[in-house]
Amino acid sequence: MRLGVLDVGSNTVHLLVVDAHHGAHPWPAHSEKVVLRLAEQIGPDGALTETGADGLVKAVSMAKAAAAGLEADDLIAFATSAVRDATNAPDVLARVRDEAGVRLEVLSGADEARMTFLAVRRWFGWSAGRLLALDIGGGSLEIAAGIDEDPDVAVSLPLGAGRLTRDRLRVAPDSAAPPPTEVVDELRAYVDGLLDPVVEKMTEVGWERPVATSKTFRTLARLAGAAPSSAGLWASRRLTRAGLRQVLGFIRHIPPAQLVELEGVSAARAHQLLAGAVVAEAVMRRLDVDSVEICPWALREGVILRRLDQLEPV
Repeated sequence: MRLGVLDVGSNTVHLLVVDAHHGAHPWPAHSEKVVLRLAEQIGPDGALTETGADGLVKAVSMAKAAAAGLEADDLIAFATSAVRDATNAPDVLARVRDEAGVRLEVLSGADEARMTFLAVRRWFGWSAGRLLALDIGGGSLEIAAGIDEDPDVAVSLPLGAGRLTRDRLRVAPDSAAPPPTEVVDELRAYVDGLLDPVVEKMTEVGWERPVATSKTFRTLARLAGAAPSSAGLWASRRLTRAGLRQVLGFIRHIPPAQLVELEGVSAARAHQLLAGAVVAEAVMRRLDVDSVEICPWALREGVILRRLDQLEPV
């Protein structure tokens, strides 16, 4: 079957169309995305701005038309933390349903962590043993660990790179100066504080193989010397805590407007990189993880795999 997955994330609205069937590897047939940065379009009242809602309706309408043009048999549409946490989420979802003709399922943070963990488990297989999966999105940080396809523990924290850039660093994409040292130090203390109650819980579960996914971790790994995207999906990539500290040490002194000049850093997310690096360093340090393997599969693939599992074998 041809399956379309529409991921309304905190940074992008991403349509992925794959060809697959029950028990098969899902092969991408088409991918397109629109950068909206919804996590940065939340007003002081906690509501998604009208501009953000307008952009979302337009992007979802375009994605639905693209999926139909590619003759997708089904379209799974879901939204994560930016929509989930918006105080006007019911109104925004109603607009998307009425104007774009798409019903968005709002995933909980725990469900995000579980779906991502499923994708990581399928990618590495049972030989990986007990897994730890880390994912930094635009609005939240997901942590999950366990031995099965459903993790023993799945946690979501409001530590997304976009959210922290907006609320804590307060830097614009075109900012010509890096955040002051004291602001970055305050961010690190804030992140550590939110991680406090999670560290003991995760440590009790334990793991043998720590893995990271998401654009943030992939970019940080590239800056630390991992293979570029041109090396292909199957290339082994890893991020060490020592390498991450070095990356964090130099990007904290680079203005957001200049971070895009670094190899592997996308223009859409460059100004969020520092916040993402602070979160990555903190979670690896607090969980005493010296190195993570980078998994190319994440939430979207987890949603696809769960849907394929529901199909009858062919």
